[in-house]
Amino acid sequence: MKKKILTTAILASIAGVAHAQSSVTLYGVIDAGVNYISNVKNATNGSSHQFSYGDGVAQGSRWGLRGTEDLGGGLKAIFVLENGFNSGNGTAGQGGAMFGRQAFVGLTQSNIGSLTFGRQYSFSTDVLGSQYSTGGNTVSGNWAYHFNDVDQLTSSRINNAVKFQSVNFSGFTFGGLYGFSNTTSFAGASTGATASSRAYSFGTNYAYGPFSLGAAYTNINYPGAATPAFSTTISNVQQTTLKNLRSFGVGGRYIVGPATLWALWTNTLLSPIAGSSTLYNAYEAGGKYAFTPALAAGLGYTYSRTSGSQTAHWNQVNASLDYALSKRTDVYGLVSYQDASGTLTNSTTKVQAQIGDSGSSIFQPSGSGSQDQVAVRVGIRHKF
Repeated sequence: MKKKILTTAILASIAGVAHAQSSVTLYGVIDAGVNYISNVKNATNGSSHQFSYGDGVAQGSRWGLRGTEDLGGGLKAIFVLENGFNSGNGTAGQGGAMFGRQAFVGLTQSNIGSLTFGRQYSFSTDVLGSQYSTGGNTVSGNWAYHFNDVDQLTSSRINNAVKFQSVNFSGFTFGGLYGFSNTTSFAGASTGATASSRAYSFGTNYAYGPFSLGAAYTNINYPGAATPAFSTTISNVQQTTLKNLRSFGVGGRYIVGPATLWALWTNTLLSPIAGSSTLYNAYEAGGKYAFTPALAAGLGYTYSRTSGSQTAHWNQVNASLDYALSKRTDVYGLVSYQDASGTLTNSTTKVQAQIGDSGSSIFQPSGSGSQDQVAVRVGIRHKF
C-alpha cells in the first residue's frame, strides 16, 4: 500500500512539472459599437450622413492561441496563431485567412531574444504604431491611424517572415525581419522583368524611466503582389502599381504621473513601376490623461501631406473617452474630424483631394464639394 501511495505521488509530481513546463492560452478581443459619419458620398454623388454598426475600432476583433514550452536553460519554444474577424457578420478578416493576423513559431532565449518564423508584424507596427501613435495609446484606435496604413503602423503583417527580437538590454531593444516572397514574377511588372513581394524591416527602441524613443524602417517590394495585398491608396486615389513601398519613422513618449504625451513622424515613399513617385509625410502629437484608474481621456492631432506627383494636405483631430467597467470590459466614446485640401492625380487627371480612409476605412469618400468629415462612435470592448 505504501509503495502504491508513493508511486501515485511521484506520478502526480511529474505531471505537475510537465504542466508547468508547457502551456497554451486562448485569448481574444471583441470590439463593437455604433458609428455616425457625416458627408458621405451617396449614389447620386451628393453628400449625406450615415449611421452604421461598426466593428474593431479601438482594437480589431480577434481570437488566438499562444503557447510556450520550457526547454530548459532559459530556452523556450513559442507559437502564436491569431484570427481576425468581424463581430457584425462573423466573417474572417485579412482576406479570409484562417490566421491572417499572426501565425508563427520559434524559440526564445531569456538572455538573448526570440527567433520566430511565419506571418508576423513589421517593426513599424511593433515599435511605432503600438507605442507612439494616437491609435496605439488611446481607444481612437484604427480611426487614428493614417491613410489606409500606407506607413505600416497598424496592420503591417509580413508573410513568410523570419524575425529576430532582442531582449531588453538596459532599456535598449532592437530587431530585424526578412519576409521571403516565395515567388519569382509579378504580372504588373514590365515585359521580361521579374519581381517579387519580398520585404524587410528593422526597429529599435530605448526606454529610460518615463521617457522612451523608437525608430523603425520597413521596405516592401511590389506590395500589390502580397496575399492579401498591402494597401497603396491615399485619399481614395489608388496609386499606380507600385514597385516599392518604403516607410521610415521616429517616435517619442513621456509619462508624467497620470499623463502620457507622445509625438511621431513617418516618411513613406511610394515608387511606381513607371512614372513619378509619391512622398507621404505624417506628423502626429497627442496626449492621454487618467482621471481615475477607470476613466481616461485622449486627444491627438495629425497633419499629413503628399509631395512629388501628388500635392495634397490633411488635418485630423481625434478625441476619446474610455471607462473601464472591469479589468476586461470597457465602454468608450470617440470623435474624429478630418479635412482635406489640394489636389491628387488619378491616372492623368487632377482631382480635388477628399477625405482619406483611416486604418479601418471609416472615413468614406466625401460627397461632391465636401472636403471635411466628422465620425462619432460609441462602443464596447471585451477582452478574454
